[in-house]
Amino acid sequence: MIIRLKQGCDKNEALHLAAPFYGILVQDGGEDVLVISGKIQELPSILEPFAEEVIPTEGDFQLSARRYRNEKRAIKLSSGLTIGGTTTNCVLMIGPCSVEEEEQIEAVAQFCVAQGIRVLRAGAFKPRTAPYSFQGLGLEGLKLLARMREKYGLLIITEARDATHIEAVIEHSDIVQVGAKAMYDHGILKACGKARKPVLIKRGFGSTLQELVQASEFVLSAGNEQVMLCERGIRTFETKTRFTLDLCGVAWLKEHCNLPIILDPSHAMGYAYGVPDLARACLAMGVDGLLVEVHPFPAKALSDSSQQLNFEQFARLKSSLIPLAQAIGITLI
Repeated sequence: MIIRLKQGCDKNEALHLAAPFYGILVQDGGEDVLVISGKIQELPSILEPFAEEVIPTEGDFQLSARRYRNEKRAIKLSSGLTIGGTTTNCVLMIGPCSVEEEEQIEAVAQFCVAQGIRVLRAGAFKPRTAPYSFQGLGLEGLKLLARMREKYGLLIITEARDATHIEAVIEHSDIVQVGAKAMYDHGILKACGKARKPVLIKRGFGSTLQELVQASEFVLSAGNEQVMLCERGIRTFETKTRFTLDLCGVAWLKEHCNLPIILDPSHAMGYAYGVPDLARACLAMGVDGLLVEVHPFPAKALSDSSQQLNFEQFARLKSSLIPLAQAIGITLI
C-alpha cells in the first residue's frame, strides 16, 4: 500500500507509526509517500490522520506499478537523452560482451559514432558460469570505457557482477547494469538506490515477472527513480536456443509497470543468425530500447562469441529497423 502524505504532517511520526507495517518513507516524483507492506489492503487507523490519498497495490509491486503512477517514468541521461517518459524513443545500446583491449573497444566506439549510436555497452566484470573462462578486465576495463566516453562523447552502460565493485561501476558508468545473475544481490540494489544514477535491471533467467519488479522496488524505495527493466530471455524446456525471449511478459510489464522496458535479443537467442529477426520483433513491441551485442570480430571474442554481430551485420540490422520504427511511430536513436 502507498500512502500520499498530507502537506505539513509530521513525516517522522507517520514513519514511526508505520513501523509495524514495515513502512518506508520515500520521496518520489517530488512528493513524500509512505510505502507499507503490500499485504495490507486497508489503511491502518493510526495512519488515517496522515493520509492524503491511499493506493492499494498488489503484493509488493508498488512504486513500479501503474496503479500508483500511470505515466511511464522518464530516465534522463547526462547527454540530454531521455528514455521512457512521454517520448517515443527506442534507444539502441550496442557493444561487445566484454571489453578485451583498447584497440577492440575503440573500434566499437568509432563504429557507434559512425552509426549514430549514443550508448556503448560492454562488460568489465563478467559473471561467467565457469571459473576457467575470461572474467573481464575489471577496473582496467572500466577505465577504458570511461576513456571512450571522454574521447567520443558516448554514454556507457556496464554490468556490476557483485557488490565488491559496485562503487567503481557507479563511478565509471552512465547506466549501471544489474545482470541477470545479480538481480537478487541486495548489496548492488541498495547501492544503486543511493547512487541516484540510471539503473537497468536484467531479469534473471529463472525469475518471474513479479520477482523482477520486486528487485526494482529495492532501488525505487531507496529514492532512485531512474530504473529500467530488461527482458533477456528465460530458461524453458527448449534447448535449441540459449533462452526463450518472453514477449508475453513484456506485454504484461507494459500494461502494469511504470518503468521503461529494454529488450536484449542477443542473450535470448544466443546465436547471431537469429538476433536481427528477434530485434525487429522487439522493436515492434514498442519498447524503449534494444541491447545488442556487437564485436569487430565475433569469432575472436573472449566471451559469448556465437551471439555477437559484426559491424556489417549490425549496420544491415539498423537499416531494417528504420522503416519499421517509422511505421509504428517510434524514433530510433
